[in-house]
Amino acid sequence: MDSLFICGAGHSGSTLLGMVLGGAPGAFYAGEAAKVRYLHDASKPLRKRACKICGEDCPVWGGFHPDPDAPLHAQIADRTGATLVIDSTKRPDWIEARAGEARAAGGRAGLIFLKRDGRAVINSRIRKYPGRDPAAQIGQWIDQMAQAEALFARFEGPKLAVRYEAFATDPEAEVRRICAALGLAFDPSMLDYEARAHHPLGGNSGTQFVAARAASPAVELGASRRAYYAGHPGGIRLDQRWTQELSRAHRALFETLAGEINAAYRWDLVES
Repeated sequence: MDSLFICGAGHSGSTLLGMVLGGAPGAFYAGEAAKVRYLHDASKPLRKRACKICGEDCPVWGGFHPDPDAPLHAQIADRTGATLVIDSTKRPDWIEARAGEARAAGGRAGLIFLKRDGRAVINSRIRKYPGRDPAAQIGQWIDQMAQAEALFARFEGPKLAVRYEAFATDPEAEVRRICAALGLAFDPSMLDYEARAHHPLGGNSGTQFVAARAASPAVELGASRRAYYAGHPGGIRLDQRWTQELSRAHRALFETLAGEINAAYRWDLVES
């Protein structure tokens, strides 16, 4: 059994990428597998303690009580029949612990560092959490990127940096590149992620809504987000809403606090 991790900052497209890669032969995308700690905890809201698409009746997570003393990804593989478990939990300590378990059992551990223009990430966070301090959210992004960069530098095993924007602009070419670098078998059907059943813990509700709207239109979304995703044409498309939504004040604040750091992630500079 092998493990593949997606690190970086939240709101960078890891749910979409995970769903696509979960279509590789023998793969299972677990979502943010660290959320197994919430399973069956009635004090937590349903979105945290159950499959985001199936709810409590999920064939994977419903009735799953992981042994805390056994490697988690191996237990997930046994339950799903997968030979590769994909995990988009972002915490470096979690990734290194689960990677160590995979290696100790004779498997491989791979890492994708998913990068996205920080302005898009911050716009998404402000949209979702309008009551939170924008400066604090920018600071959190700076910290997450520093941690991800350090993890990627020291990670031993197959690893690859991926731009969200490149993936969303030319998904087949980018997924072929990912598969070649990480030793996965590419199948064109991977790109048709909406045609498959998914069982993610955590992750982006909007992407999950698009993936499952025919089978499970009850994925929780606020009214404004539901309007956007209900009109989503499907497939893999570049989301550049930040260019229209991010206010001048928030752009200026971001440039002051994180402009220099974001130079490595700016998509407009890559495109020019």
